[in-house]
Parts: sequence; C-alpha cells; structure tokens
Amino acid sequence: MSKKNKKTEQDGFIYSTNAAFSLPEREDEGNETLIPSEQHLRIHLDRLGGGKTLTRIVGFVGADEDLISLGKELKQKCSVGGNVKEGAILIQGDHRDKVLQLLLKAGYQVKKAGG
Repeated sequence: MSKKNKKTEQDGFIYSTNAAFSLPEREDEGNETLIPSEQHLRIHLDRLGGGKTLTRIVGFVGADEDLISLGKELKQKCSVGGNVKEGAILIQGDHRDKVLQLLLKAGYQVKKAGG
C-alpha cells in the first residue's frame, strides 16, 4: 500500500478549523478476549527467502494486550525471537509441534494448517 493510500490514525480526518470539532468515538470491536477453550487457533509454517522458516499462529479473538502476552510467552518457551503483527503471532523457525503442545496444554483449540 502506498503512502498516499494509507489511512491516518483519525480515520481520514486530517485537519479542521472548527474549534468545536472532535473526532467521533471509536467502537472497539473484539476487545473482549474469549476463554482459551473457545479460541480456534491455526498454526501455519511460512517459508521465507534464504531458507528461513516462520511459525505463524492466527485466529486469536480478543484484546491486543492478551495477544501480545501470549506471543511473548510462546517466544520465551521456544527460546526464539518473533513478533506480533496484524493479529498473528510470528515465531522464528519451525516450532509447530512445540507451539501445538504448549497451546493444547493451555486449553486452546488448535490445529496445524497447510500441507
């Protein structure tokens, strides 16, 4: 996406000369985190350039803070780096089996995705 097409933090409002103007209130959708037994997570393996692999966990429903804390816990238990981006947990390397066991032990419904 080019810089011209990116939405701003204010959802399109750039500037107003009206002194009484205020931004509309946002509705925070999906901020309530489901309990682990109601979560349906999928574990993908992505192959990147240079022979690198990436374990990607998607399907988490809930607050960003809870997703970040789950990602941090998984990265620590796998002893690797990673990130949380766009609602997915990214873990460096092929750690599908270990992540699967950790999530099942925590009570999540999880499946391996792909071939």
